[in-house]
Amino acid sequence: MTRSLLLSRFLWLTAAVALAASPAFAQLSPMKDNGPIPDNAKYGQADVFRELTEILPTPNAYRTASGAPGHEYWQQRADYTIDVTLNEDEHTLTGAETVVYHNNSPDRLEYLWMQLDANLFTPDSLARRTASGPSEMNDMSFDALKAMLAAETFDGGFKIDKVAAGSKDADGPDLPHAIVDTMMRVDLPKPLEPGASYTFNVSWHYNINNVDEIGGRTGYEPLDDGNDLFCIAQWFPRMCVYGDAVGWQHKQYYGRGEFALELGDYDVTITCPADLIVSATGVLQNPGECLTETHRERLESAKTSETPVFVVTQAESDEARKTRNEGGKTKSWQWKAKNVRDFAFTASRAFIWDAWGRTIPDEDSKSGEHFVMCQSLYPSECEPLWSQYSTQAIAHCVEVYSKFTFPYPYPNAISVYGVVGGGMEYPMICWNGPKPEEDGTYTARTKYFLISVVIHEVGHNWFPMIVNSDERRWTWMDEGLNTFLQYLAEQEWEDEYPSRRGRPEDIASYMKSTTQVPIMTNSESLLQFGSNAYAKPATALNILRETILGRDLFDKAFKTYARRWKFKHPEPADFFRTMEDASGRDLDWFWRGWFYTTQHVDLGVSNLRVYTVDAGDPVDKENRERAEEQEEPETLSDRLNKDLPKRLAEFPELADFYNSYDELKATNKSIRSYKEFLEKLDEEQLRLLKNDAKFYMVDITNDGGLPMPVILKLTYADGSTEEVRIPAEIWRANIQKVTKVLMRKKAVEKVELDPNRETADVDRSDNMLPREIVESRFKLFKKKTESNPMQEARKEAERAAKEKAAKEKAAAKAAAEAKTDTESPDEAAEEKAEAEAPRSEN
Repeated sequence: MTRSLLLSRFLWLTAAVALAASPAFAQLSPMKDNGPIPDNAKYGQADVFRELTEILPTPNAYRTASGAPGHEYWQQRADYTIDVTLNEDEHTLTGAETVVYHNNSPDRLEYLWMQLDANLFTPDSLARRTASGPSEMNDMSFDALKAMLAAETFDGGFKIDKVAAGSKDADGPDLPHAIVDTMMRVDLPKPLEPGASYTFNVSWHYNINNVDEIGGRTGYEPLDDGNDLFCIAQWFPRMCVYGDAVGWQHKQYYGRGEFALELGDYDVTITCPADLIVSATGVLQNPGECLTETHRERLESAKTSETPVFVVTQAESDEARKTRNEGGKTKSWQWKAKNVRDFAFTASRAFIWDAWGRTIPDEDSKSGEHFVMCQSLYPSECEPLWSQYSTQAIAHCVEVYSKFTFPYPYPNAISVYGVVGGGMEYPMICWNGPKPEEDGTYTARTKYFLISVVIHEVGHNWFPMIVNSDERRWTWMDEGLNTFLQYLAEQEWEDEYPSRRGRPEDIASYMKSTTQVPIMTNSESLLQFGSNAYAKPATALNILRETILGRDLFDKAFKTYARRWKFKHPEPADFFRTMEDASGRDLDWFWRGWFYTTQHVDLGVSNLRVYTVDAGDPVDKENRERAEEQEEPETLSDRLNKDLPKRLAEFPELADFYNSYDELKATNKSIRSYKEFLEKLDEEQLRLLKNDAKFYMVDITNDGGLPMPVILKLTYADGSTEEVRIPAEIWRANIQKVTKVLMRKKAVEKVELDPNRETADVDRSDNMLPREIVESRFKLFKKKTESNPMQEARKEAERAAKEKAAKEKAAAKAAAEAKTDTESPDEAAEEKAEAEAPRSEN
């Protein structure tokens, strides 16, 4: 027998301590894999680490396997020249546009497709006809009933007056066209060849929706004093995307799935009442005609100011709201924007306007920096909240997003109050809804809602305005990525910023819910839209950044994606492949689990066993077994049987050799045998034999299905702790249960799984060994409204002022009545009147 075999005979592992009260081996239910059928039915598990190539499209000359645009990548382009008139009193819009469409594809096009988004507001639209109602019609507010009735009668759809060849100013022949709900096909007189351009024009008009009756991403909001606030979007026929991935992207617009658009240059002239303030995508071309000298001077000073500057003050806004375009004149504002995918504008005489110039680093420019004018427009109803936070939030977004992606390339970034309860985005301009109470106070929720929504909507300039993804199909590619960056920006605003989305623990309840679909689901088919398209992908990216790749590696890869695809049309595969290509990590398992399934994270520590090396020393064995025998608890029967009369006590002659034999005692033979064994070992084998380390076997279960890194916190007997981070690849062979062996010198007293709450584990009750009793509380309460500390403080101040005024009034009245006869009647009357007059205090 060789020495190695002799050594193996004595080197066996024996259980010494088990920290769990009793060994717990969880009975796992069969895995529910929402991906393809498992490729090994006999084993009963899917290979969650298999290649994602079975799902992703095949790379080609347009889109490479690395996730970068291919050497033959192409995309179309559409340039617009538009004249539009806004009729404030009738709430209508009339426009005419010239479209120059550039066919950069390798294909001959027989017709063109355009989007007519306003057709959403026709009574017979697909969106209206397919809208489902509540399961029960129990209660309904007056506002809800009003909106329902309005939707049945209001027609805000496009009325196409003309579609013709050539520019809008020419008298070209009419073009055949067909309207299909929210899309319009324009038939060309002859096929448009690759590399050629085609010019045509469209004239139209439509009724603008009142957002108090029919909500949406566009419309006008009536203010209490009779003025209106217009936020106009999706207002002109726009070219559909024609691309290598899906051909013509003409999926109908139902209101939720947003847009797929081509980039281009815009020259837009907006005619409206002369006293309206207009802001829009792009740069104003005729400020001398549209702005007063004072406005222009203030804008100039805002470029270098250390704080935002009022271009239009509240006093000026209040005066304009009173006079209401008394002369009935109109004014035309001309705007130009280069390389944008859309155009939106806002108009109102109620606007307060502030601006602040910011300079951001830009390594791609010759000067090494880029200037951005951050601006906010809002009515007095938004004060004092908006002047405090809106433009600051714009500047913060521009600075933080530029750092994580690429420098903001446009000259303006604008936040406008109006028409939406939350927010809506367009190139360089966005609508945002939060405002204070009527008395000017606001809750903390309202404050942070405003900051967050401004960051979010301005952030959409990166995704999808510049990284031009298809929102109609893949909502997560803009909302999810943008929400992730929003979270990063919020965390750089202040300590403990109350972010709604991004932290892993905040998504856990959604992850285990049954009413959900995979992230990779068409926009119109999503359940729990906000959680699916915003929160889950944002949280997934946060976990990928913090737990799986690490910040440095992730940030480099994410920036690579943003720069590769700016001003281009990325698909999901381009994002997945780029993140792997730039990070050097195989992430197919991550995309599959988080984006293609509805599995969740539910890891648990089912058992912990500790082993030590048994060197085979018979004396040590005797001592160990005696100690274990003494530690064994006395049973109830043993305790009660002690007092029973024993036969051996009555008849001692029954005792023999076995009554005195000690079966635990080491024999001389076993001692000699062990000594001979040691003499045959070399120094290395002796060292291994005398190893005093403890081998901890940690059994970890996966009940949720998602493979995730295993993060363990070990607490030792001396009070010290250690964090052990195990990559997700530990689940390669078995996705249901794994065992990790940890060799440690010190004694482990406690093991905690995911101690930093970084994996979105939905059930933490099995994350600790020994198990802990979780203490919680319940409350008894009455229904109450949200607390508003500012409002309560103001009310308290008003109560105190009233009490003080009442006391002063009583004292003055008493003093007046006590006047002597030498005081003139007029003086006494004046003093009494003053005392009785109502008082107010600031």
